[in-house]
Amino acid sequence: MVQENHMQVHFDAKSVNEGLARMVVTAFMTNMNPTLEQIADVKTAVSEAVTNAIIHGYEDETKQVELTCDQNGQQLVVTVEDHGVGIEDLEQALQPFFTTKPELERSGMGFSFMEAFMDRIEVRSKKGEGTCVVMWKYIEREREQ
Repeated sequence: MVQENHMQVHFDAKSVNEGLARMVVTAFMTNMNPTLEQIADVKTAVSEAVTNAIIHGYEDETKQVELTCDQNGQQLVVTVEDHGVGIEDLEQALQPFFTTKPELERSGMGFSFMEAFMDRIEVRSKKGEGTCVVMWKYIEREREQ
């Protein structure tokens, strides 16, 4: 039998809530029996996506970030969505080291990190309507010897 589960959390777009998002996703995926490396990978990707929503999505406005997790068997799907300014040139934004906030001395928007740590990512954005980042990770435990 394939185990399925779903959760959704809304939180203020404040940097203090980035840690909350990581912990909520970690707690959600525990029943999938992930390795410590898989947990670290997912936490890193979630951190990047949530930070983007907070810093780039709302431009200092305190609005809501939506975090959704779905489990379908051993597949974890994490969605981070904001309803902020959106991304004008998505192709450019997906390039390593591109940022809309160079004055913050950030090393890009983190999409390459998300791609490195997750099995697949998809970014949808519309200027003036917000951005949605969907990330997939297959959680497979190593067989014990």
